[in-house]
Amino acid sequence: MLRKLIPVLLLAVLHWGCTDECTQTRTYAVWVPYTIGYETILKGISTSSPQDLKEPGKIYAYNQYLLIGEVKKGIHVIDNSDPHSPKAVSFITIPGVLDFAVKDDVLYADSYMDLVSLDLSNPLQVKELGRKTRMFSRGVWEGRSWYFDPRTNSVTDYAKEIRKETYKTNCGNEDPGFLGNYWGSGDYLSFNTGSTAGPKGDGSGQGGSMARFTLYDDFLYTVSDSDLMVFNISNPAKPDSAGKINLGWGIETIFPYEDKLFIGSNTGMYIYDNKNPAKPERMTIFNHARACDPVVVQGDRAYVTLRTGTCGTSPNQLQIINIANLYAPSLIKSYPMHSPHGLSVYEHILSLCEGENGLKSYNVLYDEDIKQLQHLRDHHAYDVIQLSSKILLVIGADGFYQYDNSNPSDLQLLSKIAKK
Repeated sequence: MLRKLIPVLLLAVLHWGCTDECTQTRTYAVWVPYTIGYETILKGISTSSPQDLKEPGKIYAYNQYLLIGEVKKGIHVIDNSDPHSPKAVSFITIPGVLDFAVKDDVLYADSYMDLVSLDLSNPLQVKELGRKTRMFSRGVWEGRSWYFDPRTNSVTDYAKEIRKETYKTNCGNEDPGFLGNYWGSGDYLSFNTGSTAGPKGDGSGQGGSMARFTLYDDFLYTVSDSDLMVFNISNPAKPDSAGKINLGWGIETIFPYEDKLFIGSNTGMYIYDNKNPAKPERMTIFNHARACDPVVVQGDRAYVTLRTGTCGTSPNQLQIINIANLYAPSLIKSYPMHSPHGLSVYEHILSLCEGENGLKSYNVLYDEDIKQLQHLRDHHAYDVIQLSSKILLVIGADGFYQYDNSNPSDLQLLSKIAKK
């Protein structure tokens, strides 16, 4: 009888042990919808003491100041007079802000569906100057959107919650995988952990290659998923819509160079003649495979990064494009990359962000044979601005980094502002 019981007891013990070993916990992001009434948005702008950087957004350099976006929450104002020791000055709360630009001490930003102009002359007490209402119906940040419903006069946005789930699997089975991004409706998406200056001397600052706002003369240009919008800002207290140009779909970024506008999209690079700032005219489109596509320009060369993912399935690469003939741009050469994001070019040095893969610098003096100078892998890199031959600004999911770029083969960290 004892011999018959031993195998049964052994099987029970093995089964209990296997169940214990196969208990797993997975972490996933849940996007929970919430509604904001328009009256709340109207009353939401304020200035407060400095706050921690929690979800870094776009970056912008203006005079001695550095502006760092806090996604959909506001803008951190940093005094960068001493790049070795940047000082937090204030935090400007702007509901829904994703993009912004500055000219002559006036900050232009989106506040969900509205365009607002703010007096930045005293960053300790920023005041609203003007507002152009209901200009935008939708905003996108890294695949996450908000929507304005004119019927209810409210915005539907999404807040991220990190959740954990403990579950059991049969012994020997593989982990079925993480849950991914959940938008509260049963739809699952892949879970990723993870310069726009105006004409020189016109009083505007400098943004990164991921910008959707840019300035030229007395005009502000913004791009949505489908449109190029033109605003007359000759009177900052009354920014006025001057026109809208439908570009199709998948529009991502805008970069001004001299009197031209270069617009990155999922399917190509648009080039617009801006000699008449009130009415930009399309010159051509340089098509490429579907991908995320920021662009920067220097001289007769355009530098474009293509990234696979939610934007498309194009190979990850850097493209160098000859734009000597703006009506007939041509591809010079493509270089394979890991996961290219924003980029910046200064003289013959190209800085390129690769998300979780870090930051790279290249010598691009020779189009057919660019040379990698350095690869920093110790932090996330989303976008970059080369302010000069000595100062390099980098923003990523884990915070802000500032480098001495005097020797692009040996970047020296000057300072950082870590995400809290």
